[in-house]
Amino acid sequence: MTAKTITIDPITRLEGHGKIEIFLNDQGDVEDAFWQVSELRGFERFCLGRPAEEMTRIVPNICGVCPSAHHMAATKALDDLYDVEPTPTAKLIRQLEFNAFYIEDHYIHFFFLAAPDFVVGPDADPAERNILGVIHKVGKEIGARVIEVRKKNREIIKLVFSKPPHPEGGLPGGVARGITSEERRWIKEIADYSVEFAQFAMGLFKDVVLRNKKNLDLVLNDAYQLKTCYMSLVDENDKVSFYDGTVKVIDPDGKEFLRFDPRDYVEHIGEWVEPWTYIKMNFLKKIGWKGLVEGEGTSLYRVAPLARLNVADGMATPLAQKECAQMFDTLGGKPAHHTLAMHWARLICALQAAEHNQMIASDPLLTSKDIRNMNLRLKRVGVVGFVVRASAPLLPALARKPPIRGLA
Repeated sequence: MTAKTITIDPITRLEGHGKIEIFLNDQGDVEDAFWQVSELRGFERFCLGRPAEEMTRIVPNICGVCPSAHHMAATKALDDLYDVEPTPTAKLIRQLEFNAFYIEDHYIHFFFLAAPDFVVGPDADPAERNILGVIHKVGKEIGARVIEVRKKNREIIKLVFSKPPHPEGGLPGGVARGITSEERRWIKEIADYSVEFAQFAMGLFKDVVLRNKKNLDLVLNDAYQLKTCYMSLVDENDKVSFYDGTVKVIDPDGKEFLRFDPRDYVEHIGEWVEPWTYIKMNFLKKIGWKGLVEGEGTSLYRVAPLARLNVADGMATPLAQKECAQMFDTLGGKPAHHTLAMHWARLICALQAAEHNQMIASDPLLTSKDIRNMNLRLKRVGVVGFVVRASAPLLPALARKPPIRGLA
């Protein structure tokens, strides 16, 4: 037998494209493997010297799937730069938009990126493991509902921040437009529809995964466990928070390791550079860089849906809390290190976002005309800690002088 190279190019079912090369030895065993992503974005450089106010329009272009997260982080950094607190109505409108983003974003992840393996099946023909295969398996009606719930919530994003793909509209101290009484009724209808769909999606997950021993065994398999620390935002009641709060970190055993104000992130989070990648490795400074190792003493941490549920004491809304409790009962308690459970946690977060939008749609302050606090006091440095992605857990500072210190 001769040595062989297996090339998978491109990898398409992720946010961007990549390439995998697997090198087999003469016996046919894996000798080495490389995952290559070649897109160098360069945002850290071309943002230097630009007015801070432009960041809310520039950074959404970091990602076409999660632009609202980057837009909101930049908006909150402008709040801090100008030392201004958004009005209660502006905060409600921002949270409304951000919840809508969470809903449409989490469903594209689950149905377009994860469901091809869970629903179509890991043993199916790779040519069938895509969204069309999912629709074929579950039926066109369900496929249409997935498209509809995303469409409706993207319409909320468009209403509030002008366009869904790369939103604008966040201003220091508030937002660019308010909500009318007529729009409130429309928003409430979408929120109700989103809660209904979230419960349907949860039921589908239970039918396809929890009641399918093969799929459940896959989720619980030790091969897909990674024991790291976890980091997330929590609110004043230690519940899951998407928009605001304090940063809480737990160790691999679930014990609280650290809690800090987002503005102090540079004191607690470090960046390590390896020669084989231009991606910086984030780690906990208090422990120090220990390398890419898991388990006791690791300085690595994970963010995103599973981290939120591991870190917080519970969800902030009742239906989501019920589902969260069931998830940890199934996984054997907290913290859960099952990487594939990230998809389950994602559905629970989408449910909380939908429930919260129901509450916002009924809040009397939503239609107030007080949408911006103009009491701006330039501090020259503005920092926001905003958990967005595992590879970019915190969006660093926006500043006039000194220049912008970098964008994750």
